[in-house]
Amino acid sequence: MLSTDEAAPRRLFFLLLAITTLIKLWLAAAIPFTGDEAYFYLWGSYPDWGGYYDHPPMAGWWLWVLQGVSSSTLWLRTPAILLWIAVVFGMMDLLRRLQPHHADKAWMLGSLFLALPFTWSLNLITTDTPLILFLFFSGYAFLRGEQSDDLRWYAVAGLLLGLALLSKYFAGLLAITYAAYLLPRSRRSWLKLILIALCALPFMLLNMAWNATHCWNNILFNLYNRNAGSQFDASHLIIYMLMMVYLITPWTGLRLVRTGAVRGYWPLVSLFAVPFALFLLLSFFKTIGLHWVLAFLPFFFLWAGASLDIDVLSKHRRWNLWLGLPHLIALLLLAYLPSNVIQGAKLHTDIVMHREAKALIKMLRQDLPTDATIMTPSYSFASLLSYHGGSYVPVFGGGSFHARFDDNVTDFHSYAGKPIRIVSTRKIDPSTLLPYFDSVSVSERMLDGARFWVADGQGFRFEPYRTQVLTQVAQTYYRLPAFLPLHGCRFMEQYGFQRQNR
Repeated sequence: MLSTDEAAPRRLFFLLLAITTLIKLWLAAAIPFTGDEAYFYLWGSYPDWGGYYDHPPMAGWWLWVLQGVSSSTLWLRTPAILLWIAVVFGMMDLLRRLQPHHADKAWMLGSLFLALPFTWSLNLITTDTPLILFLFFSGYAFLRGEQSDDLRWYAVAGLLLGLALLSKYFAGLLAITYAAYLLPRSRRSWLKLILIALCALPFMLLNMAWNATHCWNNILFNLYNRNAGSQFDASHLIIYMLMMVYLITPWTGLRLVRTGAVRGYWPLVSLFAVPFALFLLLSFFKTIGLHWVLAFLPFFFLWAGASLDIDVLSKHRRWNLWLGLPHLIALLLLAYLPSNVIQGAKLHTDIVMHREAKALIKMLRQDLPTDATIMTPSYSFASLLSYHGGSYVPVFGGGSFHARFDDNVTDFHSYAGKPIRIVSTRKIDPSTLLPYFDSVSVSERMLDGARFWVADGQGFRFEPYRTQVLTQVAQTYYRLPAFLPLHGCRFMEQYGFQRQNR
């Protein structure tokens, strides 16, 4: 039987849960599938046992399972819709355990968290979806272990940490957090840390085994290629600080500083303070993405729930709702604003490309020779066309350090002598393509006021393409540290390249 004090916050929580869930379902159905989502969708279409070019395999595994049921946008986004709902129930359970005599605060904390804009507006299925889920519940198990001193909870924390590491390497920040908290303590704490590490290790070994037979793609991307040219830039730090003020909200952050709340709940504080501090150090050299820090925010707001009284939480929940209003308006415009309102802007082409992808595919397939292949120079564009067109669209040209999944799918030997249609949102200079074809013609095509350039190349010449494009790709993205043992690299092997060391 609920007390009178608890009944009202509980009703408010479930009302807000129902409203935000409806908003999430609407957004998931109304917002077009993004290029990143389409890229990860391809992972599910080509499932691999231990990883993909830029990340470990978890998102691909999830999407492979989801595609077995349906490829509709709403269905594929179901895990993202449910993610923060699962997290908020875990947060409330932990708060009840931390403060068993204040059950009404747990309901109010849930309402405050559901009112935060990112919990209802971000419904995209990406590598961050499984990362956030497994990281939070690893932290949940760790806190349960700290409360009970039961080693089984640390084993669960390690298993979930391993699954998070198979989602994204940022999970390593939680491993550092566990070490930073446990190492300075007793010998039994060392045992806890060893148990966490042993339970996480098999998942990491799986990914390392895949890397050793796949060019060390994950390592090259995350440690080398994506960080090339990184240097000190104060603007990165400023952006990070402003982003954190926005995410933790000024009212909650300021109130916690004034109350001196940091004096308690050290196991909980470490779960967000250590990662945020590490991100702060990284921000001196690179831009920290909003999605990087999302996995650790539930621990911050759980700390806020434990440190502030229910009246303050209620006030902050109302302010969070007002903060969400401009986000809702922006999303309404993104979903329904006629694209011709911004005709002529770069954003107009992007909106048409996402909203009218099926019509674009139909237009590109008109007068296409039966043995011709549609390609694009953009990984995001290629992924969107693949998802909406129902057939894989390769990437033509050198591309970038991001999203080189195509390197392990496409073999350009097979296109020798054949026609290729290259489509781009940017003007195509035919002279840049002539070395790779017998002849090239470029045309412009319009769709809903957006301009697309189409280059039709006849008689693809593989050898010049290998010499000028693929060789440069190998030298730029596939140079390995000499100490790494290599037991397979499809890209290098299929084009006859030798291993190149850094």
